Amino acid sequence: MGFIKRHKGRANYDLLSNYSHYLPGFGGMMMMLFLFGIGAVIGILVLLPFTLMYPESAMTYGNIISYPLMFVPPMIYASVQSRRANIFESGYALDSKHFGQRGGFWMAVIVSVATLAAAFAAEPLSAWLPPMPEHLEQAMSAMLDGPLWVSFLSVSVFAPFFEEWLCRGIVLRGLLQKSSPAVAITVSAAFFAILHMNPWQAIPAFLLGLLFGYVYYKTGSLKLTMLMHFVNNTFALMISKVPSLADVENFMEVLCPWKYTCIYIAAVLFLVSTVVILAGIPKKEGAKSNCDEIPPMDI
Repeated sequence: MGFIKRHKGRANYDLLSNYSHYLPGFGGMMMMLFLFGIGAVIGILVLLPFTLMYPESAMTYGNIISYPLMFVPPMIYASVQSRRANIFESGYALDSKHFGQRGGFWMAVIVSVATLAAAFAAEPLSAWLPPMPEHLEQAMSAMLDGPLWVSFLSVSVFAPFFEEWLCRGIVLRGLLQKSSPAVAITVSAAFFAILHMNPWQAIPAFLLGLLFGYVYYKTGSLKLTMLMHFVNNTFALMISKVPSLADVENFMEVLCPWKYTCIYIAAVLFLVSTVVILAGIPKKEGAKSNCDEIPPMDI
């Protein structure tokens, strides 16, 4: 997926540089969603013979085959569009490093804790939803109840990489150049929620998407949002492996009211503090985001 290109005589082997000149607007975002759907169909078709011959194995291992395939059409399209644009138009790096005075390490710690705080704060909204349909619950269980290495690869490696590439690295980065930050972050969070294809995941995904989007807007760091996504998914995976918590829907079921309230207030306060810290990161003068600008390819 990556390719070698030269800017000012220097070779760039960065995998993500292949997409830096593709800046989709709302129409491009819808094209990404359409191509993601095409990829989902491809994944189903590729997995179908395996499912018919080895249904139990397909249930356990199928996701690590079909999941990456969903992102192949969007990646090919984005690569082609970027190559067409990079001769004459400036691009913006998918991954930059604007961490403010605290530096990358402490910013990584702060946003990781903020991710868990946001997930905890979103619990009441999920609790108001009706019970998840049985077929969705079985699909979720199959993804988490298999061998640990399979679940970890699918949930903690593939999902953070591919979803952050698409939702923040492509969609949000493009929208930030074409609309206001508030609109871009909100729309990209909604896009992130739609990818999950069911409200039981979409509602917390939207709220987390707002946080991920704001972090990306202020830092330009895709690695940072991948880390946040990894923290959220890995924590959920770890909880699912604890026998006493396997059937628990939310922490309201296991914490007494006063403890839950105290933790909830602390989570909200930490989230507010994180937003304040991020707000203190200066934006580059004249720029619409903190994604580093990349000049057109030298000819």
